[in-house]
Amino acid sequence: MTTRTVEANGFRFAVDEMGEGDHLALCLHGFPESRFSWRYQLPLLAELGYRAWAPDLRGYGETEPKPRDVSAYAIDRLMEDVGALIDASGAKKVTLIAHDWGAGVAWSFAANRVRPLERLVIMNLPHPAAMAASVAKGNLRQLGRSWYMFFFQLPGIPEAAMTANDARAIRQAFHGMAVDKTHFTPDVLDRYAKDAQRPGAITGMINWYRAAFRFAGRMRGPWPKIEVPTLIVWGEADAALGVELLDGTDQHVSNLTIKRLPHVSHWVQQEAPDKVNAILREWLPRA
Repeated sequence: MTTRTVEANGFRFAVDEMGEGDHLALCLHGFPESRFSWRYQLPLLAELGYRAWAPDLRGYGETEPKPRDVSAYAIDRLMEDVGALIDASGAKKVTLIAHDWGAGVAWSFAANRVRPLERLVIMNLPHPAAMAASVAKGNLRQLGRSWYMFFFQLPGIPEAAMTANDARAIRQAFHGMAVDKTHFTPDVLDRYAKDAQRPGAITGMINWYRAAFRFAGRMRGPWPKIEVPTLIVWGEADAALGVELLDGTDQHVSNLTIKRLPHVSHWVQQEAPDKVNAILREWLPRA
């Protein structure tokens, strides 16, 4: 694995890379993660013949600059980043693999056909239209699970809370939510805490949530049906997102496969890498 800087859309993206070839597997992380969250998947993707890239996304980790303006994190801007990374890769084919907030961008990117995709892999993030429909039907339990999204709308206070005591809240987000904590060792938690404490990082990270409320844009729909083959991998013991949010996904995806993993948390690809990689090995064609 090597780390390189990729200049795209006015940013210097820190990208972990494995493999080679003209079929890019672009891996998009979630909150409060970084490119490090794909450390178990990049070797598999390279083995399958893909050139695998895992970037620190806008506002995260070693990617610079980190805009402070909330509008810089609107969904259209985030999709532009993905398109620019694809263009910078020079790849002829692209498979998009994404988790949590990265998957929020991936859903919109695929639905709006910003760039052609071969396949789409989503981990523990429902299709936004399916989530909206569930909440509209009175899913009060999910509203309760999503309390932090509303907390993140406050100015300044969330940043202070998340980075206090050497980013204890960041560490707890992983270790506390994980069912099997084997892969969340102190050095792993230190990595995420350090990334969140980089200058401007925690504001950039939280601004993704602020922008979702203020500049929803294409996250509101309408949602064109996704035609590319799509795989959802879902850890059923997700404390933040209920598995019922998968209901109705087939209305928005023509070719859908869902693999559910019981007793696995939201951090599915890190917590259960062997199980996730076995699913990917079976579902993804060799590049």
